[in-house]
Amino acid sequence: MTMTAVERTETVLAGRIPDRVPVDLHDTLVAARVSGLPFPEFYRDGEAIAAGLIASWREYGHDVLLIDGGTSTLASACGVGVEYLEDSTPVSLTPAIGSLDDIDQLILPDPATSRPLQEMLKATSIVANEVGEDGFVMGIADQGPFSLASMILGMEEFLIAQMDLGSRDKLHRLLDFCEEAYYRYAVAQVEAGAHLVSMGESIAGPDVCSPAIYREIAFPHEERVTKRLLREGIRVQNHICGNATPIVADMVETGAVALGLDFKCDLPAIKEATRGRATIVGTIDPSGIIARGTPDDVTRAAREELAILGPGGGLIFGAGCALPPDTPADNIHALIEAGHRHGRYAPDGSLLE
Repeated sequence: MTMTAVERTETVLAGRIPDRVPVDLHDTLVAARVSGLPFPEFYRDGEAIAAGLIASWREYGHDVLLIDGGTSTLASACGVGVEYLEDSTPVSLTPAIGSLDDIDQLILPDPATSRPLQEMLKATSIVANEVGEDGFVMGIADQGPFSLASMILGMEEFLIAQMDLGSRDKLHRLLDFCEEAYYRYAVAQVEAGAHLVSMGESIAGPDVCSPAIYREIAFPHEERVTKRLLREGIRVQNHICGNATPIVADMVETGAVALGLDFKCDLPAIKEATRGRATIVGTIDPSGIIARGTPDDVTRAAREELAILGPGGGLIFGAGCALPPDTPADNIHALIEAGHRHGRYAPDGSLLE
């Protein structure tokens, strides 16, 4: 039986076998380029973001739509200075506070009234209403507690604070603030129509911080907010770029139902760590393969990933992170077609090819 996009994705998240792998497309940058609007204008306008994502969904026919305003969305609402770039997503530029002694100056943003959160919620609502059962909506609730804290305090001060045991209590107070800010935005994303929310925590990954730091400082806050949301029926994807293999088992323990992982990971290892416990989202190289390769390169990489991560379910197939704005349309079509053609399941969970 052919499933709708929502049925297909929900089946995988529930640990069952769908008709084929759901395909996700992290394509907001592509949508921004195709829109013809200047990137700073596009990323300030929820209606423009929604229109771009809907147009892309109609063009490519993917199952999972990501509502993504970049890594600085929540940080901006928390007082971080942001630069709107001409060819990419906005980026954090200046910290909101000068030191951990300034934590009490921070004000929790109201997602309904704080820009740019309200624009992203507008985009989520428009997309969810338009796609209905034919599209599973993942609301990027932006940066998780650890990554958000690094932007609010500034990366240098944040890394120094991790090593200063005398600052540990203040550091956790900042993380408590970030945890609450993430929680409020995640709830608002679901109220706007998202089926699932995502938490970006790449700063907590092994490419930046050691697994020991992750377990001691980042993990407790990720786990607490993830399980708080789960108690309210809100599911979380935990996304960490880079080679997250050493901490994938820990990421599962946070309670995240899905893990957004990329091509640097050891695919057999992450399959084993998540089997029957969480869904993998990704993991094809968005730049080196999908944006810079040929359609044949994309198909080859897709089939290799499907052969390792696909059997038994537990996979939402797609890029490991955001597609660059100049990703060729032919390569995106090749990605979608590979999922549709080579990701079909037999009832026992084996791939048909």
